[in-house]
Amino acid sequence: MDRKRRRHIMRTVILTCLAGAIIFALYGNLTKDDKKALAAGDVAPDFLLLDLDGNPYQLEDFRGKGVLLNFWGTYCKPCKDEMPYLNKQYQHYKNEGVEILAVNVGETKIEIENFVKQHKLTFPIIVDHKAEVQTAYNILPLPTTVLIDSEGRIIKYHLGEMDEKTINEYMEMLKP
Repeated sequence: MDRKRRRHIMRTVILTCLAGAIIFALYGNLTKDDKKALAAGDVAPDFLLLDLDGNPYQLEDFRGKGVLLNFWGTYCKPCKDEMPYLNKQYQHYKNEGVEILAVNVGETKIEIENFVKQHKLTFPIIVDHKAEVQTAYNILPLPTTVLIDSEGRIIKYHLGEMDEKTINEYMEMLKP
């Protein structure tokens, strides 16, 4: 009798967990907002994020410049691989009306600072601690880059790693 009872309790617990998961999935699908994905031509959502020194960066402040908005993480190998190319292109284009904003997605200040020092990065690194900007731009895989023209409209999304030639082409596209 004791064995039968334990089996019954275990089955009940498993079925309750499964039912909970199904209810959660259905609730999530039924209540999610119907926000459409951003696409080329849409106005880029404004944001205000801080850099590692606490300086504010608001997208609206870059009107009149092209912006290469790069979402990345220190743990992401493709992110690491494209950073030297981004840095080199930033040095070339920073005085030509093109800005790179690298948005780190929720890592600690120490992790980011070590990464920046190791790779000798000179472009602005801003941190999205709560993934609000990542969510607003519908960013899922890292790295993802969003090209924003001087009027604040999205030109293109690039999913995945970029090589130096691609970054150069994008910087040319972004020149006002």
